[in-house]
Amino acid sequence: MFNCWRRNNEAFSQTLFVLLLGQVVSFTVAVMSFTSSLLSNLGVYMPLTLSFFTYLSVSLVYGSIFLVRRQKLMVSWHWYLLLGFIDVQGNYLVNKAYQFSSITSVTILDCWTIAWAMILTWIFIGTRYSLSQFLGAAFCVTGLGLVLLSDAGVGGGGGTKPLLGDTLVIVGTLFFAMSNVSEEFCVKNKDRIEVVSMVALFGLIVSVCQIFLLERKSLESVKWSAEIIFCLVGYALASFTLYSLIPFVLKMSGSTMYSLSILTSDMWAVVIRIFFYHQQVDWLYYLSFAIVVLGLIIYSKSEKKPATEAAHEDGDIGVQDQLLNEEKCSI
Repeated sequence: MFNCWRRNNEAFSQTLFVLLLGQVVSFTVAVMSFTSSLLSNLGVYMPLTLSFFTYLSVSLVYGSIFLVRRQKLMVSWHWYLLLGFIDVQGNYLVNKAYQFSSITSVTILDCWTIAWAMILTWIFIGTRYSLSQFLGAAFCVTGLGLVLLSDAGVGGGGGTKPLLGDTLVIVGTLFFAMSNVSEEFCVKNKDRIEVVSMVALFGLIVSVCQIFLLERKSLESVKWSAEIIFCLVGYALASFTLYSLIPFVLKMSGSTMYSLSILTSDMWAVVIRIFFYHQQVDWLYYLSFAIVVLGLIIYSKSEKKPATEAAHEDGDIGVQDQLLNEEKCSI
């Protein structure tokens, strides 16, 4: 009985930790969206430069750690180059979308990441989702729909070219999903520091090349101000935090749970607007937040380790004993 209580308590603590960590990640995503959209409102369009500062900070910190450890690459650099390229394209397309579409539209279509993540993990990682997990995902999307309905008056405006912006977001979410699923596989099977540092390093190289080709004239025309620098610094700090925390969420719960967690980023964006612009939100915001949290709990509580991973950790006998103990605890 004591072992059952301890096991249930540990499972609850881990679930709570993953949920809280996911909300920290969600808040950093909201800060990134806020600073990126603010730059667009100022007439500054440099999505690749935003990514450049992200990859520069991450590669300097985690690359230094990787060099000090003096270990050989566990994954070929060709794959890291491909992963870095994919990650850069996702950041570029979504940040570029703010130039043509509204924050509300970008946030709505960002939900496509969930569908892409579920499809890719099903095909390439072998993740199987239960009915409860689909139910939890449905709750999260429903809650997000409510908060967007509440936010429509605040974040309204269709943008200059909404169809183009929406297309950029949808394609960008596909790149994000591919990046997240690939990182999930790597951090669960390889070294976390290596994955973060190599993705950032090759992302830095790719972003520099693309800046030279696509964004050099935009940078030359920028009239630098304290507000622009503040946005760049804020984006860099938030994105550095994001790239530091993503591997933990992916390793503990997977790319789909990560995608569901960042659904609340729009809610945090509303909170940011309240403090910066002193704007109020209606009761739908609070209801939607509760629904999304409920959906996250339903999804995370029904999430199970893949059989291969459990067998690797505990052995076949250990897995059978664990299943028997879980049956006893449920009786």
